[in-house]
Amino acid sequence: MSQWKKTFSLQRQIKSFQYAFKGLSYVFRNESNMQVHVIAAIVVVLAGFFFQISRLEWVAVVGAISLVMTAEAINTSIEAIVDLVSPKQHELAGRAKDVAAGAVTISAIGAVIIGVLIFLPKIV
Repeated sequence: MSQWKKTFSLQRQIKSFQYAFKGLSYVFRNESNMQVHVIAAIVVVLAGFFFQISRLEWVAVVGAISLVMTAEAINTSIEAIVDLVSPKQHELAGRAKDVAAGAVTISAIGAVIIGVLIFLPKIV
């Protein structure tokens, strides 16, 4: 059987989740930007409860939080891969890291805009 056509295995699925949570644990413990995102997310979720935002607003908030944290995790993995394959400074390695960081910035700006659209009218 081809390695790409493995049959379902509950044990393999559990192991896969263990690896995923190991990666999440790493990024949450070691990446200061992710820690900032987590604090911001906690503040926004508390504000959501305080202002009793609608279900649709919760969808936008949870989507924005998920997008930013996903982008940060992908950025962290790209940085690790680039450091592995290009331990010396190289223009393309730097560009890859910069673009990955830029993706996080785009998602964070989008999240801020969503937050302003939802919370500013409730504050004012």
